[in-house]
Amino acid sequence: MIHEELHRLERLAHQITKKLQQVEAEKAALKEELDMAKTILRERDESLDHFKNQIKISKIVNNIPVENTESAELREKINNYIKEIDKIITYLSE
Repeated sequence: MIHEELHRLERLAHQITKKLQQVEAEKAALKEELDMAKTILRERDESLDHFKNQIKISKIVNNIPVENTESAELREKINNYIKEIDKIITYLSE
């Protein structure tokens, strides 16, 4: 009778140990998934900030008065610089 109860308790302890290991493995997997999601979110936030800055710069460039040829040329140069900077950022992001 005592041996049976001891044996039952040993099996129960073994089952609890297995379940604990399983829960710890699930916790580690979820932590890794959360870290990946945070990284993706951070990258998207950075891309969004870059896009917002690009829009602000474009607005500034578009608000430059076009009174003469030099202003138009300056606007075109700035737009070209912005495009080149965007290409470099995209290249470096890959």
